[in-house]
Amino acid sequence: MPNKQNAKKALRQNVKRQARNKARKTAFREAIKNAGKAASAEEAKKFAREAQKALDKASKTGAIRKKTAARRLSRLMKKVNKKK
Repeated sequence: MPNKQNAKKALRQNVKRQARNKARKTAFREAIKNAGKAASAEEAKKFAREAQKALDKASKTGAIRKKTAARRLSRLMKKVNKKK
């Protein structure tokens, strides 16, 4: 446990940020899974849009890196376009 006041505050901030980042990562992972499991091409496109939004938000806020988001989206779109 931290002793100094600023260390205590830093710990509280880290816990909040960790929870926020975890929620954002979970959101885009679930969206990617849903897009991959979609039965029809239209459903897959809908879920792909949600995944894109979640990936962009995660990369913008620093939960993941920008190029990681781009790579994941590229791979997802390849799978979605194959369903046509």
